[in-house]
Amino acid sequence: MRVLLAQLDPAPGDQAANAAAVAAALAEHPGAELAVFPELFLSGYDLARAGELALSAPAGGAAADGAGTGPIAVVRDAARAHGTAVLVGFAERLPDGRVANSVACVEADGRHVATYRKTHLFGAEAEAFAAGDELLVVELAGRRVAPLVCFDVEFPEPARALARAGAELLATLSANMEPYGPDHALAARARALDNRLPHVYVNRVGGEDGHRFVGGSAAIAAGGAALEQLGAAAETRLAELSLEGAGTAVADPQVNYLEHLRDDLVVKAVSSPSVHGGTR
Repeated sequence: MRVLLAQLDPAPGDQAANAAAVAAALAEHPGAELAVFPELFLSGYDLARAGELALSAPAGGAAADGAGTGPIAVVRDAARAHGTAVLVGFAERLPDGRVANSVACVEADGRHVATYRKTHLFGAEAEAFAAGDELLVVELAGRRVAPLVCFDVEFPEPARALARAGAELLATLSANMEPYGPDHALAARARALDNRLPHVYVNRVGGEDGHRFVGGSAAIAAGGAALEQLGAAAETRLAELSLEGAGTAVADPQVNYLEHLRDDLVVKAVSSPSVHGGTR
């Protein structure tokens, strides 16, 4: 599968410019089957403005911005024009008025087929956003893709649940900043290895709201090896990932962790004498 890693620096608060950047990236890489952009790419990462910049996302297939105009509509039109499915981050206005840190999942024919909402909020994000309460496996470009957002990838459990639900590709949209670059460099490869699934990790660059974003996007094979590794500057790069047998067959079946994982184990706790005598 040909996947575009769009490691870009969005214009803070300028959703029209950021949607145009999505369209330009697709035009520059007409061979991409799936394009992945960073977390909150359309709005930028200014938590104080999340409510102001929030967009309403529809049920699958409907116009994304009300009357068919606006930033998500521009993304949908670009996806249709270039035949490329898109994952792009945005601030979403929920029906109850709250705001979610979300991913628009747009098919290559321009349909907005699903929205993923970040389930694990980091730090002050918990004050700006409502956490999502479900994971998502969505078919895009003929493949079962599992989107995650930034802090989600630092926990083994979400990726494992998605793998067991039949995902063929993990895709993480991130706005990871200093000093947490090494954490994500390790976690991105670990989630691929844990589940024997290829993983596309796309982080933003630049600075905003006092943060310095570190890039380091990567296309990672099911065995955990980085096939493409980007640096700290803005860049778009096309990566080729093999999805054949993802999650079900690996070169060495002895380390097919999904197949060998046991669900029948319990945790046994044993007390021992304390250094002060007695038991605890």
